[in-house]
Amino acid sequence: MLEAIQHLSGNILFDIGLILVMAMLVAYIAKLIKQPLIPAYIIAGLILGPIGLGIIQDTEIIKSISEIGIIFLLFIVGIEMDFKKLKSLGLTAIITGTLQIGFTFLAGYFIFNNFLHFDQLNSIYAGLIIAFSSTMVVLKLLSDEEELLTLHGRLILGILFVQDIFVILALTIFVGADSITIMSLLPVLGKFIGLMLFAYLLNRFLIFPIFKFAAKSQELLFLLSLGVCFIFVMIAHLLGLSVAIGALLAGITIANIPYNLNIVSSVSPLKDFFAVIFFVSLGLQMIMPEIGSILTPFFILLALTILLKPFIILLVLSLIGYDKRNSFTSAISLAQISEFSLILVITVKDISQELFSATILLAIFSIALTSYIIKYELQIYHILSKPLTIFEYLRLSKRYEQKEKKHNKKIVLFGYHRMGKTFMKALKKLKRSVLVIDYNPDAIEELTEQRIASRYGDMANLEVLKSINLKDAKVVISSAPKQQDNIYLLKYLKKVKSKAIVFVTANQLYEALDLYDYGADYVIVPKIMSGESVSLILQKFMENKKGLTKVKKEHLKHLLEISDEERL
Repeated sequence: MLEAIQHLSGNILFDIGLILVMAMLVAYIAKLIKQPLIPAYIIAGLILGPIGLGIIQDTEIIKSISEIGIIFLLFIVGIEMDFKKLKSLGLTAIITGTLQIGFTFLAGYFIFNNFLHFDQLNSIYAGLIIAFSSTMVVLKLLSDEEELLTLHGRLILGILFVQDIFVILALTIFVGADSITIMSLLPVLGKFIGLMLFAYLLNRFLIFPIFKFAAKSQELLFLLSLGVCFIFVMIAHLLGLSVAIGALLAGITIANIPYNLNIVSSVSPLKDFFAVIFFVSLGLQMIMPEIGSILTPFFILLALTILLKPFIILLVLSLIGYDKRNSFTSAISLAQISEFSLILVITVKDISQELFSATILLAIFSIALTSYIIKYELQIYHILSKPLTIFEYLRLSKRYEQKEKKHNKKIVLFGYHRMGKTFMKALKKLKRSVLVIDYNPDAIEELTEQRIASRYGDMANLEVLKSINLKDAKVVISSAPKQQDNIYLLKYLKKVKSKAIVFVTANQLYEALDLYDYGADYVIVPKIMSGESVSLILQKFMENKKGLTKVKKEHLKHLLEISDEERL
């Protein structure tokens, strides 16, 4: 059977079909065991390639097709880049991102050049590989955890944005230049500036009227956006620049038109299709050299990525004035290499096979590790909380830290967004004073303007919980659906022997049942019950916990019945 498949290999349609089938199988397994998909695609390539079954031999054709994946990927990244965000994010992102890139790059270059004795060019590549983090992976994981609007979410977005700007320059220099000297770089930078000027003039005078007419037809809008993309790609190729730069600048050129979301939604399926082929092709191109020659570079790259890079970010953010929780969470969330690093190793000249193979392994390990790090960030933080206290002493100022006030509010609400606002309306009708805790700085500003008692903080932060008089609270409500945070809150309330009525929120039925086991008085499951309905229960049983006990038993019985039905 294997021999028959190998005999058919070489037919481009058969190879693409085989790639998609293997990618589907491995990705399905990865999803079942809750693993990220990018490493799964690379593993699919390893299985099909020379170090696996050796089914696909002609990797050059697949590599050429995968470049289309790079084009669509960076085209959409360009559309979603907004340079106005850099101004709103302030100097913090610029300082942290620049220092992190600089020190990480220098460490990688120095170790590979002086201790591993790689040549100068490959030492530079090693520094660049670890200098950037994955925008695609981190944004997806933060979005899944609903943490994009938190303070650490904004810090991460800012640092990633700065990294993306630097990676544009890196791709321009190392793909376009024949050698790395001042004289050879000047023509490349001149071509890049010329292409940027062309993009600016096109955006300033032609893009909007042309796309305004095309927007009358979704098909024409789709074709026009692809046309603009490949015009830039072809110009970049003719100038000797990376096609990735052309695609990125094409995306930036049309980023501020009103139809950019329509373009992203229409181009995304193409991007997803070719991106799969791109990541599989990385595995296909991997030829395992002698194991000893790859292990040392791999472990050094891994250590620099998951230890040094987070340490630099943690140190800089602490010096700027951010608390240890936000600094730590921002730092460890960026402990992986970027999809740009993979694009770099596949497009640059004269990269050593050892460094190429080590980079592919690094991508698999670091991206997979990131999914666990972000998922279990709270547990990791609590384990390291005491040692991290040293970074509190390094703070030159204190940002987003309010002056301590004595709060004796009998009702404490964690989370002001969505359902939290519904609770606030109900509590206002009852004329009850509330203390609101939220980790979104915008929410705190809004509450301050409304003269509602509020405090910036995270309910999974022990220091925040200690600063609130939860022991004497009558009602504690959490509108945040993150299970780990709610469990931490319930454990703390039990520890301080609080007699408060506790309402918490869960996304899934099994999570709600677990929260009841941890002692919640009522668990809100938004897909079953609306915020308005819960508000009525809250009003009715504010002063009568015995009545709430009966409701809790009925609700728990109802959840168990639904859970049994879902199993059937």
